[in-house]
Amino acid sequence: MIVAGFGFRGAATPESLRDAYDRARAGDTATRIATAADKAESPAFRAFAQSLGLPVVPVPPQSLTHQATLTRSVASQTARGTGSVAEAAALAAAGPQARLLGARAISEDRLATCALAWGETT
Repeated sequence: MIVAGFGFRGAATPESLRDAYDRARAGDTATRIATAADKAESPAFRAFAQSLGLPVVPVPPQSLTHQATLTRSVASQTARGTGSVAEAAALAAAGPQARLLGARAISEDRLATCALAWGETT
């Protein structure tokens, strides 16, 4: 299973999320998408999830902070206690033995990030 994790600003659009996803996936296709629990219901994220037809995994805050990320954003560390919300969300949703397929990708408008993780959780 491949999980696409997302971090994004309030001004992000479904197009921002799509751009970040397309940049991150490099041919891989996600089977579900994940983000911080408090962002999972944002209209842009829900519209994006619906366009893909994929289930959304809302990740609780404590699950984000326990993940080892490849990148380190000062803003993410300050706001969420993790170096990358996208990477942490992907790892948390993909299960205990998950591994990142690469570092997060950033949308052209810089409003969204996406990272993919592989895991055995179904």
